[in-house]
Amino acid sequence: MAAKHASPLQALLVDSSFDGEVFADEPMAKHTSYRIGGPARFFVRADSISALSDIVSCCADCAQPYFLVGRGTNLLVSDEGYGGVIITLGRDFKNLSADRDSGRIVVGAGALLSTVVQEALRQSLSGMEFAVGTPGSIGGALRMNAGTKDDWIGSRVRSVTVLKADGRLEKIFGDDVRWGYRTTSFLPSDVILECELVLTEGDSFFIRGKMEGNLSRRKRAQPMGLPSCGSVFRNPAGHSAAKLIDDAGLKGLACGGAQISEKHANFIVNRGGAQAVDVIWLMNEAKRKVEATYGITLAPEVKFLGF
Repeated sequence: MAAKHASPLQALLVDSSFDGEVFADEPMAKHTSYRIGGPARFFVRADSISALSDIVSCCADCAQPYFLVGRGTNLLVSDEGYGGVIITLGRDFKNLSADRDSGRIVVGAGALLSTVVQEALRQSLSGMEFAVGTPGSIGGALRMNAGTKDDWIGSRVRSVTVLKADGRLEKIFGDDVRWGYRTTSFLPSDVILECELVLTEGDSFFIRGKMEGNLSRRKRAQPMGLPSCGSVFRNPAGHSAAKLIDDAGLKGLACGGAQISEKHANFIVNRGGAQAVDVIWLMNEAKRKVEATYGITLAPEVKFLGF
């Protein structure tokens, strides 16, 4: 039984009927691709829509901030951590079904993007080859409109189901979403639950070849062997952020355990023991030097939490 004066969040810690798990003071370094980040006050895995609704309502009742995290692949958490609630989607949000005849894949936001890419290949459905080798969850990919300069996931979306801040479920059609470069029109409070993708029938041999070519190029160009958050800055219009940083002479610059990658200057990698402050220092130095040299202001692509 929960303590008489426990908060609703504290009560969840000992509520055996809660469909998920709640951890107090959970190190976020365990949940980000950077392997960086201090503790979250509460870390919650919701395994069902009822559990998700419970925790979101609980946060609202307690006036407690919360933040949805998928695989933490585009996230830098402060060394001090996050004073709110981190929510991640578990069991019921990882379902996937595919219908080759209609070209449709319905997938939960907690599923890995790589799972969808491989299922599309198995079904001989073309349209997800651009995402091969891209880490993260479907929810995160939708939130940031993951893709390349030529192709992106938003162009494959028929609909997205979200949980609104007031507890309503809402289906948003893909044509009603503003898909931009690393941006979408989803509200910060929208919890993405599921999406329906529409792909086209293709030749499995051709699809596999395209995927292998894309993955080979990614491996050649990016430091995939070290923890990172992917691209740190958005590409300014008409420019490459990596080239600007490289031409400014910053490739290989290190601070503590973090380094501007010698392979791709728009990646800051964790060489071991890096802290968030090390990454921030390198980002600020890259932004300062590029602006001073070229008059171009770099905008972060990575998301910040706890700063």
